[in-house]
Amino acid sequence: MALTDKYQPVINLANSKGITNLQVKEQDNVLYIDGIAPSEEVKQQIWDTYGAIDPDYRAGDLVLNLEVAGPAAQETTYTVKSGDSLSKIAKNYPGLTWQKIYEANKDQIKDPNLIHPGQKLKIPTV
Repeated sequence: MALTDKYQPVINLANSKGITNLQVKEQDNVLYIDGIAPSEEVKQQIWDTYGAIDPDYRAGDLVLNLEVAGPAAQETTYTVKSGDSLSKIAKNYPGLTWQKIYEANKDQIKDPNLIHPGQKLKIPTV
């Protein structure tokens, strides 16, 4: 039995749970599965599936190397209100400067002194 056949449930689960950069390769009678899990929970589910196939983890024919993706940088948007300026908006976000807001929005702001109500600005993470 080929190792990919033996561990097909692990590979299938990795594919269905959105493991990114998934690499499966067999070398010297060892199957290597590498990738990045979207959460610790998904990583654990894959380990549990592996444990169902080899309960004591003694076969020594699988190397499961899964990292958990870091928290995604959540992009915040801010809708400009009447009377706002970049520096006034920056005061709402500790550690943020008007220059950083301007840099993140150069595609839509030509002059940092001219923003208008209703405009949606990206607020970069600090």
